[in-house]
Amino acid sequence: MTGDLPSIQQMECFIIYGRVQNFTRAAKEANITQSAFSAQMKNLESTLGVALIQRSKRGSHLTPEGEAFLKRITAWMDGLHKIVYDLQSTAATQSVELNVGILRTLGDIQVNRHIAHFRQTNKNLHFNVFDLETDQIARALQDDRLDVVSTYYVADSLPDGGATDEYETAHFCWDNLVYYAPLLQPQSVPVSREEILRNPVVIYPKNYFMNKTFHAYFAPVLEKAEPVISARLSTRLSTPYAMVYYCQQNEAGALLPERLLRTLGCEDGWYELEVPLRADACLIYKKNSPKIRLIRSYADHVLQSFNDKAE
Repeated sequence: MTGDLPSIQQMECFIIYGRVQNFTRAAKEANITQSAFSAQMKNLESTLGVALIQRSKRGSHLTPEGEAFLKRITAWMDGLHKIVYDLQSTAATQSVELNVGILRTLGDIQVNRHIAHFRQTNKNLHFNVFDLETDQIARALQDDRLDVVSTYYVADSLPDGGATDEYETAHFCWDNLVYYAPLLQPQSVPVSREEILRNPVVIYPKNYFMNKTFHAYFAPVLEKAEPVISARLSTRLSTPYAMVYYCQQNEAGALLPERLLRTLGCEDGWYELEVPLRADACLIYKKNSPKIRLIRSYADHVLQSFNDKAE
Protein backbone atom coordinates (compact mmCIF):
# COMPACT_ATOMS: atom_id res chain seq x y z
CA MET A 1 0.00 0.00 0.00
CA THR A 2 1.56 3.31 -1.11
CA GLY A 3 -0.40 5.81 1.01
CA ASP A 4 -1.68 7.54 -2.13
CA LEU A 5 -5.38 8.36 -2.38
CA PRO A 6 -7.63 6.93 -5.11
CA SER A 7 -8.62 9.26 -7.93
CA ILE A 8 -12.17 10.61 -8.27
CA GLN A 9 -12.52 8.72 -11.57
CA GLN A 10 -11.51 5.44 -9.92
CA MET A 11 -14.09 5.88 -7.18
CA GLU A 12 -16.84 6.91 -9.62
CA CYS A 13 -16.08 3.85 -11.75
CA PHE A 14 -16.15 1.64 -8.68
CA ILE A 15 -19.56 3.01 -7.66
CA ILE A 16 -20.87 2.24 -11.15
CA TYR A 17 -19.50 -1.30 -10.93
CA GLY A 18 -21.03 -1.74 -7.48
CA ARG A 19 -24.43 -0.86 -8.91
CA VAL A 20 -24.37 -3.11 -11.99
CA GLN A 21 -21.88 -5.84 -10.87
CA ASN A 22 -20.76 -6.38 -14.45
CA PHE A 23 -17.58 -5.07 -16.12
CA THR A 24 -19.06 -4.78 -19.63
CA ARG A 25 -22.14 -2.83 -18.52
CA ALA A 26 -20.14 -0.71 -16.09
CA ALA A 27 -17.58 0.26 -18.75
CA LYS A 28 -20.38 1.20 -21.15
CA GLU A 29 -22.03 3.38 -18.51
CA ALA A 30 -18.69 5.01 -17.66
CA ASN A 31 -18.19 5.64 -21.40
CA ILE A 32 -14.73 4.05 -21.50
CA THR A 33 -13.42 0.79 -22.93
CA GLN A 34 -13.70 -2.37 -20.85
CA SER A 35 -9.91 -2.71 -20.68
CA ALA A 36 -9.60 0.87 -19.42
CA PHE A 37 -12.34 0.24 -16.86
CA SER A 38 -10.64 -2.93 -15.64
CA ALA A 39 -7.38 -1.01 -15.32
CA GLN A 40 -9.15 1.63 -13.20
CA MET A 41 -10.41 -1.07 -10.84
CA LYS A 42 -7.02 -2.78 -10.57
CA ASN A 43 -5.31 0.55 -9.88
CA LEU A 44 -7.90 1.32 -7.20
CA GLU A 45 -7.31 -2.04 -5.51
CA SER A 46 -3.55 -1.52 -5.76
CA THR A 47 -3.83 1.92 -4.17
CA LEU A 48 -5.99 0.61 -1.32
CA GLY A 49 -4.09 -2.65 -0.93
CA VAL A 50 -7.43 -4.51 -0.71
CA ALA A 51 -9.25 -6.81 -3.12
CA LEU A 52 -12.62 -5.16 -3.79
CA ILE A 53 -13.83 -7.40 -6.64
CA GLN A 54 -13.74 -11.19 -6.86
CA ARG A 55 -13.09 -12.23 -10.46
CA SER A 56 -13.61 -15.65 -12.02
CA LYS A 57 -14.41 -17.23 -15.38
CA ARG A 58 -18.09 -17.21 -14.43
CA GLY A 59 -18.17 -13.48 -13.74
CA SER A 60 -17.37 -11.10 -10.92
CA HIS A 61 -18.83 -9.74 -7.71
CA LEU A 62 -17.88 -7.53 -4.80
CA THR A 63 -15.87 -8.98 -1.93
CA PRO A 64 -17.06 -8.26 1.64
CA GLU A 65 -14.46 -5.50 1.77
CA GLY A 66 -15.79 -4.18 -1.54
CA GLU A 67 -19.35 -4.12 -0.19
CA ALA A 68 -18.26 -2.15 2.88
CA PHE A 69 -16.18 0.27 0.82
CA LEU A 70 -19.03 0.80 -1.65
CA LYS A 71 -21.43 1.95 1.08
CA ARG A 72 -18.97 4.43 2.55
CA ILE A 73 -17.58 5.79 -0.70
CA THR A 74 -21.06 6.22 -2.22
CA ALA A 75 -22.11 8.39 0.72
CA TRP A 76 -18.85 10.33 0.49
CA MET A 77 -19.22 10.94 -3.26
CA ASP A 78 -22.82 12.06 -2.80
CA GLY A 79 -21.59 14.57 -0.23
CA LEU A 80 -18.84 15.78 -2.56
CA HIS A 81 -21.29 16.27 -5.44
CA LYS A 82 -23.59 18.23 -3.12
CA ILE A 83 -20.75 20.50 -1.99
CA VAL A 84 -19.77 21.22 -5.62
CA TYR A 85 -23.39 21.78 -6.65
CA ASP A 86 -24.10 24.11 -3.71
CA LEU A 87 -20.99 26.15 -4.53
CA GLN A 88 -21.93 26.42 -8.21
CA SER A 89 -25.58 27.24 -7.51
CA THR A 90 -24.63 30.17 -5.27
CA ALA A 91 -22.24 31.67 -7.81
CA ALA A 92 -24.02 34.43 -9.72
CA THR A 93 -22.40 33.54 -13.03
CA GLN A 94 -22.67 29.75 -12.76
CA SER A 95 -25.57 28.13 -14.62
CA VAL A 96 -27.35 25.19 -13.03
CA GLU A 97 -29.18 22.45 -14.92
CA LEU A 98 -32.23 20.48 -13.85
CA ASN A 99 -32.98 17.38 -15.92
CA VAL A 100 -36.72 16.70 -15.93
CA GLY A 101 -38.30 13.54 -17.33
CA ILE A 102 -41.92 13.38 -18.49
CA LEU A 103 -43.76 10.11 -19.08
CA ARG A 104 -44.44 10.17 -22.81
CA THR A 105 -48.05 9.01 -22.43
CA LEU A 106 -48.68 11.57 -19.67
CA GLY A 107 -48.05 14.38 -22.13
CA ASP A 108 -47.64 16.96 -19.38
CA ILE A 109 -47.33 20.11 -21.48
CA GLN A 110 -48.00 22.12 -18.34
CA VAL A 111 -44.34 21.63 -17.47
CA ASN A 112 -43.77 24.72 -19.64
CA ARG A 113 -45.61 26.78 -17.03
CA HIS A 114 -43.45 25.39 -14.22
CA ILE A 115 -40.26 26.11 -16.15
CA ALA A 116 -41.36 29.68 -16.88
CA HIS A 117 -41.91 30.26 -13.15
CA PHE A 118 -38.37 29.18 -12.25
CA ARG A 119 -36.80 31.08 -15.12
CA GLN A 120 -38.31 34.27 -13.70
CA THR A 121 -36.78 33.72 -10.27
CA ASN A 122 -33.44 32.20 -11.34
CA LYS A 123 -31.96 33.33 -14.65
CA ASN A 124 -29.06 30.91 -14.28
CA LEU A 125 -31.31 27.86 -14.02
CA HIS A 126 -31.61 25.80 -17.20
CA PHE A 127 -34.03 22.95 -17.78
CA ASN A 128 -33.51 19.89 -19.97
CA VAL A 129 -36.83 18.11 -20.54
CA PHE A 130 -37.04 14.53 -21.87
CA ASP A 131 -40.13 12.49 -22.75
CA LEU A 132 -39.61 8.81 -21.97
CA GLU A 133 -41.44 5.58 -21.24
CA THR A 134 -41.55 3.89 -17.83
CA ASP A 135 -38.60 1.51 -18.34
CA GLN A 136 -36.46 4.36 -19.71
CA ILE A 137 -37.43 6.56 -16.76
CA ALA A 138 -36.34 3.91 -14.26
CA ARG A 139 -32.91 3.50 -15.90
CA ALA A 140 -32.39 7.26 -16.24
CA LEU A 141 -33.25 7.85 -12.57
CA GLN A 142 -30.90 5.10 -11.47
CA ASP A 143 -28.06 6.40 -13.66
CA ASP A 144 -28.60 10.00 -12.45
CA ARG A 145 -29.40 11.18 -15.96
CA LEU A 146 -32.68 12.60 -14.63
CA ASP A 147 -33.14 14.67 -11.49
CA VAL A 148 -36.93 14.48 -11.23
CA VAL A 149 -39.65 12.82 -13.30
CA SER A 150 -43.35 13.43 -13.82
CA THR A 151 -45.09 10.11 -14.41
CA TYR A 152 -48.03 7.90 -13.61
CA TYR A 153 -47.22 5.95 -10.48
CA VAL A 154 -46.39 2.32 -11.20
CA ALA A 155 -43.57 0.18 -9.84
CA ASP A 156 -42.08 0.08 -13.37
CA SER A 157 -41.29 3.81 -13.07
CA LEU A 158 -38.96 3.13 -10.14
CA PRO A 159 -35.55 1.43 -10.25
CA ASP A 160 -35.67 -2.13 -8.90
CA GLY A 161 -39.46 -2.10 -9.26
CA GLY A 162 -39.84 0.20 -6.27
CA ALA A 163 -38.05 -2.19 -3.91
CA THR A 164 -35.94 0.62 -2.42
CA ASP A 165 -36.55 3.64 -0.20
CA GLU A 166 -33.94 5.67 -2.09
CA TYR A 167 -36.61 7.61 -3.99
CA GLU A 168 -39.26 10.12 -2.97
CA THR A 169 -42.70 9.91 -4.60
CA ALA A 170 -45.04 12.92 -4.44
CA HIS A 171 -48.59 12.68 -5.80
CA PHE A 172 -49.79 15.86 -7.55
CA CYS A 173 -53.10 14.91 -9.19
CA TRP A 174 -55.48 12.19 -10.33
CA ASP A 175 -55.86 12.31 -14.11
CA ASN A 176 -59.39 11.59 -15.25
CA LEU A 177 -59.31 9.76 -18.59
CA VAL A 178 -62.09 10.48 -21.07
CA TYR A 179 -63.17 9.23 -24.49
CA TYR A 180 -61.99 11.68 -27.15
CA ALA A 181 -63.83 11.21 -30.47
CA PRO A 182 -64.64 14.59 -32.07
CA LEU A 183 -65.90 13.05 -35.33
CA LEU A 184 -68.13 10.48 -33.62
CA GLN A 185 -71.38 10.90 -31.73
CA PRO A 186 -71.87 8.35 -28.92
CA GLN A 187 -75.38 7.01 -28.47
CA SER A 188 -75.26 7.62 -24.74
CA VAL A 189 -73.08 9.50 -22.24
CA PRO A 190 -71.24 8.46 -20.11
CA VAL A 191 -69.81 6.16 -22.77
CA SER A 192 -69.66 2.42 -22.17
CA ARG A 193 -66.69 0.24 -23.06
CA GLU A 194 -68.90 -1.70 -25.48
CA GLU A 195 -69.81 1.44 -27.40
CA ILE A 196 -66.20 2.64 -27.53
CA LEU A 197 -65.20 -0.65 -29.16
CA ARG A 198 -67.84 -0.34 -31.87
CA ASN A 199 -65.47 2.11 -33.59
CA PRO A 200 -61.70 2.16 -34.15
CA VAL A 201 -59.74 2.99 -30.99
CA VAL A 202 -56.26 4.53 -31.06
CA ILE A 203 -53.84 3.03 -28.52
CA TYR A 204 -50.12 3.12 -27.73
CA PRO A 205 -47.35 0.72 -28.87
CA LYS A 206 -47.39 -2.67 -27.17
CA ASN A 207 -44.58 -1.97 -24.69
CA TYR A 208 -46.13 1.26 -23.35
CA PHE A 209 -47.44 1.36 -19.78
CA MET A 210 -50.75 3.01 -20.75
CA ASN A 211 -51.33 0.41 -23.46
CA LYS A 212 -51.35 -2.25 -20.72
CA THR A 213 -53.78 -0.09 -18.76
CA PHE A 214 -56.12 0.21 -21.73
CA HIS A 215 -56.14 -3.53 -22.41
CA ALA A 216 -56.93 -4.19 -18.75
CA TYR A 217 -59.76 -1.65 -18.97
CA PHE A 218 -61.30 -3.28 -22.05
CA ALA A 219 -60.55 -6.88 -20.98
CA PRO A 220 -64.09 -7.67 -19.69
CA VAL A 221 -65.50 -6.72 -23.10
CA LEU A 222 -62.75 -8.29 -25.20
CA GLU A 223 -63.17 -11.63 -23.43
CA LYS A 224 -66.76 -11.83 -24.65
CA ALA A 225 -66.34 -10.07 -27.98
CA GLU A 226 -65.74 -11.43 -31.44
CA PRO A 227 -62.12 -11.29 -32.73
CA VAL A 228 -63.03 -8.42 -35.07
CA ILE A 229 -63.43 -6.10 -32.09
CA SER A 230 -59.83 -6.70 -31.02
CA ALA A 231 -58.78 -5.50 -34.46
CA ARG A 232 -60.28 -2.11 -33.63
CA LEU A 233 -57.46 -1.65 -31.11
CA SER A 234 -54.86 -1.83 -33.86
CA THR A 235 -54.04 1.83 -34.57
CA ARG A 236 -50.95 2.59 -32.49
CA LEU A 237 -49.44 6.04 -31.99
CA SER A 238 -46.59 6.97 -29.66
CA THR A 239 -47.77 10.28 -28.18
CA PRO A 240 -51.11 11.66 -26.94
CA TYR A 241 -50.63 14.67 -29.23
CA ALA A 242 -50.55 12.37 -32.26
CA MET A 243 -53.70 10.66 -30.96
CA VAL A 244 -55.52 13.98 -30.65
CA TYR A 245 -54.64 14.96 -34.22
CA TYR A 246 -55.52 11.51 -35.58
CA CYS A 247 -58.95 11.58 -33.94
CA GLN A 248 -59.55 15.07 -35.33
CA GLN A 249 -58.91 13.75 -38.84
CA ASN A 250 -60.48 10.27 -38.63
CA GLU A 251 -63.61 8.63 -37.25
CA ALA A 252 -61.82 7.08 -34.31
CA GLY A 253 -61.57 7.57 -30.57
CA ALA A 254 -58.91 7.47 -27.87
CA LEU A 255 -58.74 7.44 -24.07
CA LEU A 256 -56.89 10.60 -23.06
CA PRO A 257 -56.43 12.69 -19.89
CA GLU A 258 -59.09 15.38 -19.56
CA ARG A 259 -56.39 17.71 -18.19
CA LEU A 260 -54.32 17.31 -21.37
CA LEU A 261 -57.27 17.97 -23.65
CA ARG A 262 -58.26 21.12 -21.78
CA THR A 263 -54.66 22.38 -21.88
CA LEU A 264 -54.65 21.84 -25.65
CA GLY A 265 -57.89 23.83 -25.96
CA CYS A 266 -60.06 20.79 -26.75
CA GLU A 267 -63.18 21.81 -24.80
CA ASP A 268 -65.57 19.51 -26.68
CA GLY A 269 -65.49 16.22 -28.57
CA TRP A 270 -64.72 14.22 -25.42
CA TYR A 271 -67.04 12.26 -23.15
CA GLU A 272 -66.99 10.85 -19.62
CA LEU A 273 -66.55 7.08 -19.24
CA GLU A 274 -69.34 4.90 -17.83
CA VAL A 275 -66.68 2.92 -15.96
CA PRO A 276 -64.27 5.59 -14.65
CA LEU A 277 -60.55 5.30 -15.36
CA ARG A 278 -58.05 7.41 -13.43
CA ALA A 279 -54.26 7.56 -13.30
CA ASP A 280 -52.13 8.67 -10.35
CA ALA A 281 -49.80 11.45 -11.57
CA CYS A 282 -46.74 11.95 -9.38
CA LEU A 283 -43.19 13.23 -9.17
CA ILE A 284 -40.29 10.88 -8.41
CA TYR A 285 -36.78 11.91 -7.45
CA LYS A 286 -33.75 10.58 -5.58
CA LYS A 287 -33.67 11.64 -1.93
CA ASN A 288 -29.91 12.03 -1.73
CA SER A 289 -29.45 13.95 -4.98
CA PRO A 290 -26.89 16.77 -4.71
CA LYS A 291 -29.59 18.98 -6.25
CA ILE A 292 -32.16 18.00 -3.63
CA ARG A 293 -32.90 21.58 -2.52
CA LEU A 294 -33.64 22.67 -6.08
CA ILE A 295 -35.60 19.50 -6.81
CA ARG A 296 -37.78 19.94 -3.74
CA SER A 297 -38.34 23.59 -4.61
CA TYR A 298 -39.48 22.51 -8.08
CA ALA A 299 -41.66 19.72 -6.62
CA ASP A 300 -43.23 22.09 -4.09
CA HIS A 301 -44.14 24.51 -6.89
CA VAL A 302 -45.72 21.76 -9.00
CA LEU A 303 -47.74 20.43 -6.06
CA GLN A 304 -48.83 23.91 -5.02
CA SER A 305 -49.96 24.77 -8.55
CA PHE A 306 -52.33 21.80 -8.50
CA ASN A 307 -53.51 22.57 -4.97
CA ASP A 308 -54.34 26.13 -6.06
CA LYS A 309 -56.47 24.80 -8.93
CA ALA A 310 -58.27 22.39 -6.64
CA GLU A 311 -59.33 25.17 -4.21
